[in-house]
Amino acid sequence: MSNRLDMKKDTNNRKDKTKYDGPEKPDAYMGNDKQWVFRALVLAFVDMCIIAISFFFALMIRFEFSYSHIPLSFLEGYLHIVPLFMVISLVVFYIFRLYHSIWRFASINEFMHIIGAFLVLAVVSVTIHEVYEIKMPYAFWIIGLMLSFALCTACRFAYRFFRTGQKMLEQRGSANGDEKVMIIGAGNAGRMLIRELIMSSHLHTKACCIIDDNPAKLGRFIDGVPIVGNRNDIPEMVEKYDITKIVYAVPSTSGKDRKDILNICKDTGCDVSVVPGIYQMVDGRVSVSNLRPVSIEDLLGRDPVVVDNDGIHSFLQGKVVMVTGGGGSIGSELCRQIAREDPKLLIIFDIYENNAYDIQQELKRKYPYVRVETLIGSVRNTNRLHYVFQTYHPEIIYHAAAHKHVPLMEESPNEAIKNNVLGTLKLSRIAAEYHVKKFVLISTDKAVNPTNIMGASKRLCEMVIQMMNRQTETDFVAVRFGNVLGSNGSVIPLFKKQIEDGGPVTVTDKRIIRYFMTIPEAVALVLQAGLYAHGGEIFVLDMGEPVKIDDMARNLIRLSGLEPDVDIQIVYTGLRPGEKLYEEMLMSEEGLKETPNKLIHVGEPIEMDDELFEKQLEMLEKACTSEAKDIKQIVASVVKTYHPDLEN
Repeated sequence: MSNRLDMKKDTNNRKDKTKYDGPEKPDAYMGNDKQWVFRALVLAFVDMCIIAISFFFALMIRFEFSYSHIPLSFLEGYLHIVPLFMVISLVVFYIFRLYHSIWRFASINEFMHIIGAFLVLAVVSVTIHEVYEIKMPYAFWIIGLMLSFALCTACRFAYRFFRTGQKMLEQRGSANGDEKVMIIGAGNAGRMLIRELIMSSHLHTKACCIIDDNPAKLGRFIDGVPIVGNRNDIPEMVEKYDITKIVYAVPSTSGKDRKDILNICKDTGCDVSVVPGIYQMVDGRVSVSNLRPVSIEDLLGRDPVVVDNDGIHSFLQGKVVMVTGGGGSIGSELCRQIAREDPKLLIIFDIYENNAYDIQQELKRKYPYVRVETLIGSVRNTNRLHYVFQTYHPEIIYHAAAHKHVPLMEESPNEAIKNNVLGTLKLSRIAAEYHVKKFVLISTDKAVNPTNIMGASKRLCEMVIQMMNRQTETDFVAVRFGNVLGSNGSVIPLFKKQIEDGGPVTVTDKRIIRYFMTIPEAVALVLQAGLYAHGGEIFVLDMGEPVKIDDMARNLIRLSGLEPDVDIQIVYTGLRPGEKLYEEMLMSEEGLKETPNKLIHVGEPIEMDDELFEKQLEMLEKACTSEAKDIKQIVASVVKTYHPDLEN
């Protein structure tokens, strides 16, 4: 998301942490790298020679290349000043990391470091000139610095130019056996990708042409690769250049453009890969290793989500954060994104040990400096919750633990109430008792005019949150969104499994539509909504345009290299119990208010009688504990917009 994938550095608490920021190696690894030490010493020796020669030539130029005309005092000054200046220069170069970079990848960043170093040396030269008793000519300093800058820059970039030329010659020599690639996008990502392909002849891949929609770029070249047309020219250029692979290298494009261009690319029959969004790349660099196949997310046509990363960081940094259901699809992604923001403690709370273990191990690898406690337990167990809160004192809670499968909950409605409603009630009461600052409930669009018990249970959870917000000092809020791609038990993994098995792919109804969002997008917006929360709100995420499930199934089949209704059959099975053809995102009586983020809206539910609702909750607890057969009717008496299908 801008994406804050870079590790945050806390020099007070985590002095052993390193940060990787581009082509440079972390300092922690430098001392043990003998090869780096040798190269750095060689480069430092070259720098000293350059400085000595440059300032000597500066004297020669000042006195018209006549050594005999140089006053003896200036020669003595040279012998006194230049050694001192060389030592200072080496220190400045080290501070500006001129001995850390991998110079075969030298770019504008390294050039800016060189400029910064010489600006500091210019200040140093003025200081030496003023305090030293021998006053050297101004031309000595000006010309000496200019020559040193030019030669230091040249010696560093010469290696890159030499390697690039060498690789281009190698690539031309072996071009006949190389895979021919078309690059979509003549921006920075495309440039970096082409450069790496040139430098990596062992990949046996050659960039043959570039496609870009900017007409001003047509006919130009990037590292010898021509820009040959726009998106409409893709099929023609694939045939002309005998392309076998297309790489989409426009990570910042709009969702609709990405969808349209990738559909054109798919129709060519070429293998299509995608450069991930910049927020998915830790150092912002494009690499062949970053490329991934086209996914169903690319074909949704959604624009990238933008959030206030600085605000989220300030909100979470140094806090004790608890995620219930932390091993689930949404919960685990919450843990990933929270860990990036350097919390004081992250508590993963889940009843399923395998899921909790998996995310724990992942966070240990990616964020070893973050303290993580993985606790097994149920939100229905008040004794366990009391122990957790007494021991760790969470300040912020993201409540993602819930039963969410619609058909399963239709068969076990009492369990939906026990876990979703009563679990939320118990957790929220204990959170208030221990003075938690903010409590964020993960809700669903199925809570809007629910037709199934799962949706009705989440609507009851929202009502619990509103009641608790009015009665306590804790800020209780809910965030409501639709389906997320790739979550456990969702339609995408099911379709993929059916395609792997040779079909058929089962769709309940040809007309059925759903709102979809990727899990990282949804979680980023949940964190943003938590930042906006003052208490009592139901935040509603803009899920974009609805997607036909039938279209999604067909796209997945095509992405697998197969043809729907030919290689893989699609079978329509009919709506399941409690399932809607479409889902609403907000109840009509709640209205909408805008927030600073256009993808997040706030609903203001109508007031309810808290005293009556508490009695209804007691009634529900007794009913579900006794496994009441009429639990759906009882829920319908509380949630007036719930109209269950009592035949199922």
